Amino acid sequence: MAQLQDIPGLTSEFVELAKEYLLQETVEPAKRLGHFAGYSIGAAALWAVALVLLSVAGLRALIGVMPSGAYWEALGYVLFTFALVGFGALLIKLVPDRGVHDVPSQPHESGDQT
Repeated sequence: MAQLQDIPGLTSEFVELAKEYLLQETVEPAKRLGHFAGYSIGAAALWAVALVLLSVAGLRALIGVMPSGAYWEALGYVLFTFALVGFGALLIKLVPDRGVHDVPSQPHESGDQT
């Protein structure tokens, strides 16, 4: 058991250990999460810009190969809209659903699964 005169030293040591632990277990992972989120948002923005630019280029190319006229241009817009919706539906169908609830449960200390 600690002596009465050792308690202030032990208390200050505990406070230092607690500060180091909190920095290690909360601040550092939060920084890594912030970096990951920043890069993810940046990548999503670049993909969105690329999708818009490629869509406009594809639409202009489709309208360019069709005969001239207001009705043909309108048909080009409609066809390209259907193509984009179909492409989006195909992507949604092909990308696997990785939800939070799909993670298998971890075994308990006793070794059984629940």
